[in-house]
Formats: sequence, structure tokens, C-alpha cells
Amino acid sequence: MKLDIRTIKKHVMTGISFMIPVVVASGICQALGIMIGGPNVADAVVSLPYIIYKIGNLGLSTLIVPVICAAIAYSISDRPGIAPGLIVGLVCTEIKSGFLGGVIAAFLIGFVVNWMKKNIKLPETMQGLMPILIIPFFSTLICGFLMFTVIGKPIAMFIEAFTTFLENLSTGSKFIYGMVMGAVSGFDFGGPVNKTMSLYSTAMLTDGVFGPKAAHFLAGMTSPFGVLIAYALSKIFKKPIFTKDERQSVISCLPMGICMITESVIPFAMNDLWRVVLSSVIGSAIGGGLTQIWGVGVPVAHGGLFVVPTFTNPGGFVLALTISSIICGTLMFLLKRRLTPEQQEYGLDYSSDDDDKVADVNITF
Repeated sequence: MKLDIRTIKKHVMTGISFMIPVVVASGICQALGIMIGGPNVADAVVSLPYIIYKIGNLGLSTLIVPVICAAIAYSISDRPGIAPGLIVGLVCTEIKSGFLGGVIAAFLIGFVVNWMKKNIKLPETMQGLMPILIIPFFSTLICGFLMFTVIGKPIAMFIEAFTTFLENLSTGSKFIYGMVMGAVSGFDFGGPVNKTMSLYSTAMLTDGVFGPKAAHFLAGMTSPFGVLIAYALSKIFKKPIFTKDERQSVISCLPMGICMITESVIPFAMNDLWRVVLSSVIGSAIGGGLTQIWGVGVPVAHGGLFVVPTFTNPGGFVLALTISSIICGTLMFLLKRRLTPEQQEYGLDYSSDDDDKVADVNITF
């Protein structure tokens, strides 16, 4: 099995695409049960809120790792990888090696299954046993044994140590940690850097650590709302900073921001890269830090403002998002230069301006 960065990413992203709907459905069910039944809903075993909570809890605690393990194994070795992926994924859940263990197990399964398909030769009359007996049984046995005894235990120890480290961070350290996560998430508006943070925060989500996803969630909405605030300030203070095409696109940032679709900011960043990126990074960093010191927890992978009621400390999240959006929008308004009527109509190539070294921050009332 040939592996390079692009191939590994392709297989992992396949697993993520299968896993996210499970995380979203399970997380919303669990959070909804807690909202209806209160923090002690797990003790009310005969109630409707308990049933809703338990549906989500079973999905998050039992199903996430087997699903991503099976999906990655399927991406690597096709259908013969599904059954061992599910079973060995359950092994990873049992030994508490979590998301990371599931990913490593999936690649191990893919390697073993592909090796068996290539090297085991059976008589033609027995070929039908390969996909339903030989490959599932032996790949499950080999990979499950290795995860139980050799590979899985060190991973489980690392996951436990890292989770304990996050839980024991001081308030100041939590703020810095959240700032880094927010800045990374707000850097490239759904690009590879943002996707890397999404992968990390989703991994923490499946291991029961909900804080990192809060910073990523916030950054996904900060820049669209920041553009709206910058536009409002440009109207209030009569400083034209958007081209005609940008002004027509501003309104799309509202529904996109509500739905956590940060890609809506890409057209604005393409026209004025460093100012838009810098504003987004600073606003998202501060908001991300606030989510961590205020104890915001996000149990779902996506959903925008519609799933905020399912958060731990939803009021803290809304306040942090408001602060980050105001900072982002204000910085964008101050940093972006005033446009002439011609530039407003036809746009401006910022990269060709030799005198564009200091932003025009004058305000006309």
C-alpha cells in the first residue's frame, strides 16, 4: 500500500465525511436530552428526556470510532475493510484509544486486507470465501489482537495524558490555547489550515473534550459577521471601503455566518488579502480564548447558530462571538483603505499599489 500525504489525507477525509453526520445527530440528541431533562437526566431512566439523551450518548460513546475506522478502512481496501473496521473500531473504544487509535487501526486494517487480497491464493471453487470469511476473520483477528496488546495501549495512555493536560490548564493557559485554535481556524476561511483545525477539534469531540470545537465553531462565524459589521461602519462613518461587487455580496454573509459557512468571506479576502485575514485572525483568536476561559463546550461538529442551545454555556459563546465579530469588523473597517469612486465601481488591485503601506484610518462624519 503506497502512502503519501495526499493519499493519507484522502482516506482520513473519507472517514471524516462518514463520521460527521453521526457526531452531529448524536451530539444534538444528547444535548437536547440534557436541555429538557436537566444535568441529572442520566439518572431519570424512565423519562423521555433520558431516552433522547441516551440515544445521543450511545452514538458518541460507542459508534463514532467504529464508523471512522470502518470508513477509512473501506477507503483503503474497499468493502472487505468494513467488517474488520467496525469490530476493531469497537476494540479501540473499549481500550479508550479514541479517535487517534481508530485512524491508526484503519490504516493497519487497510494494509492487512490489501496484503491478503494480493497474496492469498485459493482454488477457484473457494474464491467466494475470501470476502465473506477469510479476509474478515483473519484481518479482524490480527488487527484486533495488535490493537489490544501492542499498538492500542500506548495510544490510550497518550490520549488520557493529553486530556488530563487540557483539563488542568490554568485560566491564562486556557486563554492562550483558545487564541491559538481560534487564530488557526480563522486564517484561511475553510482552506487547508482551517480543515486541519476542524479535524483536530472533531477528534477531541469524539474523545469527550468539547472545548476545542467551541473555538473552531466561533471562528467559522466571526469573519462573515465581521464583514457585515465593517460594512455597517463604512455606511455610518461614510468611508467607502468596498467595491460594487463586494457590496452586492455583503448580504450573503448573514445567512452564511448563521450557518457557519466561512467560505462566504473568500471573495473579500481575494480582493484585499492581508487586511481581511489579519482582522479575522485577531477577532477569532480573542473570541477563541474567551470560549475556553468561559467554559464553553460544543458537542456537535457543525450547525451554526441553530445548535447553540445545545452548548455548554451558550450565553458565553454568544457573548464571545459578539466580541470577536465586533473586533474583526472594526479592524477591517480601520485597516481597509478608502476607495475612490472609480475604484468602488471597477475594483482595485491592492498588490500593485506602491504607496499602500499605511492604512487610511481617517473617518468622515
